[in-house]
Amino acid sequence: MESWSVEQVCNWLNQRNLGELVPKFREEEVSGAALLALNDRMVQQLVKKIGHQAVLMDLIKKYQQQKSGLESLTYCCETASQKFPEVISGKNMKSFFAKHKTLQWTSSYALPDFPYDVKCILAEKKCPDHSMRIRIIEFLQADMTKYLEGSLYPNSQQYNIVVNALLQAYPFLDEDGNGFLLWKRALKDRFKYVRRPIEDDEQVLRNKCKFGHRRGQRRKSSFAENKLDDVQGQVEEEPAVLKGSAMDLHIKWLNQEYMKTQRNWEEVDNRMNVTIEIRRKMISNKAPLKDILRLFPFLRCPYQLFREFQLLTHMDIYKKTVEILEIYSENILSLYVVRNNPINIMLQENLKQHTEEDVLKYMKMTAACLLLPEVFGDDSSLFAAVNEEVKAVTPVLEVKNPFNMNSCEFALYIEREELAQLDDCTMALAALVAAFHVFDIPCPKRIHRTLNFLESLVFEVRNTAFLP
Repeated sequence: MESWSVEQVCNWLNQRNLGELVPKFREEEVSGAALLALNDRMVQQLVKKIGHQAVLMDLIKKYQQQKSGLESLTYCCETASQKFPEVISGKNMKSFFAKHKTLQWTSSYALPDFPYDVKCILAEKKCPDHSMRIRIIEFLQADMTKYLEGSLYPNSQQYNIVVNALLQAYPFLDEDGNGFLLWKRALKDRFKYVRRPIEDDEQVLRNKCKFGHRRGQRRKSSFAENKLDDVQGQVEEEPAVLKGSAMDLHIKWLNQEYMKTQRNWEEVDNRMNVTIEIRRKMISNKAPLKDILRLFPFLRCPYQLFREFQLLTHMDIYKKTVEILEIYSENILSLYVVRNNPINIMLQENLKQHTEEDVLKYMKMTAACLLLPEVFGDDSSLFAAVNEEVKAVTPVLEVKNPFNMNSCEFALYIEREELAQLDDCTMALAALVAAFHVFDIPCPKRIHRTLNFLESLVFEVRNTAFLP
């Protein structure tokens, strides 16, 4: 499969009743090697329907599982048989295969058979109360421990897969704030709760000793227990998603303030500063964008998007973008490659209708912004949709009536959903560049030259004095 061409991948999709995905895979030039390198986030961007996402990921994982399993088993068996010919035989061989198989449980995880009362609540599609949520978490924890052969230290991927399986089976559990992150945190807390009183499990004791807890030593306080488990969780799993009630209060305040028409922007800045670490962990862990925006809705505001970019890079993206468009607009519009472009033609027609210097400058900067992909030979549909529907899932601008001073509109879209309304072309271009960095989204290959040019000027990486 690694050597397949794009057409072979498309034929493979047709054979598995996934023909609807073929146009998108052709557009994104997904070869066999690229197909096997897709992660959950990429699949969500490529494939719109959840059912197709699940089928595609299952097919990819099965192929990877078979390939890696065969290679590793063959290597292990050959190595072991050479060193210990008397060990790898008969019952020991069966045990060896069984243990290897348990390592792959996450690729085909199935939810446990919940008790009758839990089934009734789930069948009614009711959001469970606190006690029922605890029941669900208890059964998930017990089921994961069974799959892990008694281990009480799942890794981040295993947490993610179990919670995703729960929310895919019962989507209504994702409503009213009971989202992916909260269920995952509850499950991790349950494992911590189970680990705390254990004094005779070798793996638990080994991890506790690793962080200063000696065998037979009594705990000094519940506070010390919590700190110990928190440190263990950061090393053995991943950094905790939410840090207690204080963080919850900040997030709750931000959500309430976002709904107001008159906002306390100074306090918003302060609380966004306090919560930046958790936000960056969520983004680096590839949390769904909708969950990030649900907890931090102010990222929809261009000002906060630019401020987040500045906190990360120490660069004023808006100021830099103004400088870029003012310096390069005339050069871009004079290039032969854009002379007969529809946007440039539209610009020349509208320039005749105005004489004000500010208006003419604004129009030229708008045209230069929209023509950037044409200058570098990139795919303009991945940069801006002008008077048409947004189709790209990566950050892209929606622009309507760009040269009409009374009705022009700019908006930033991510995953085909509107993120923010923007005032003008300068703010739009700054928001587009900032979105890739703030949300840690890989740049599509067919637009990377344009963004590389912009980023080299924003970060002052090198002197980009000449356009192609």
